[in-house]
Amino acid sequence: MQTESIKQKAYQILDNLPDKATWDDLMYKIYVRQAIEAGIKDSNKGRTVDVKEVRKRFGLTK
Repeated sequence: MQTESIKQKAYQILDNLPDKATWDDLMYKIYVRQAIEAGIKDSNKGRTVDVKEVRKRFGLTK
């Protein structure tokens, strides 16, 4: 499976935006895409923390 280039991904984001989208809309979509990809990369490399541990660190119950 060939990996998409950044340029191809950017075109997909642009194609899915409404015609009246703002620069802020575009920037938000790019930010969200980047954050999701970073999270998936971290998860694939085992850089995650169990929910129970997070709750314990922040003193949260249930």
